[in-house]
Amino acid sequence: MIKNVYIYLVLFATLMMTIGGSVGVFMAAADIVAPAYYYQSFEDYKRWNTEKPAVEGEQTEQPELTEEELKARYDAMVQQEKERQIERAKNNLIKSFGWIAIPLPVFLYFQRRLAKKEA
Repeated sequence: MIKNVYIYLVLFATLMMTIGGSVGVFMAAADIVAPAYYYQSFEDYKRWNTEKPAVEGEQTEQPELTEEELKARYDAMVQQEKERQIERAKNNLIKSFGWIAIPLPVFLYFQRRLAKKEA
């Protein structure tokens, strides 16, 4: 009786882990296809990068950036954020496959063991 309860608990736990991993794989794949990312607007980026820090006694000689240079830096920042989110999604995809690959053989082993026991 206790062995049966143990086998069913192992089956349940490994099945839940496999299902969770499958959901994680789907979510990571969706993030790779259509990454959800947040980045500031160009106006905010422009405002934060053109304001000079007000520090007493310190004069910084930073050349003024043109609108085109700011736009190029902004576009590079947006592209970098997109790539970062895709890399994070790929990392999550690999981790989610682990939640399938590790418990699935255990589930199959105990399922066959239960089938042999019942037969």
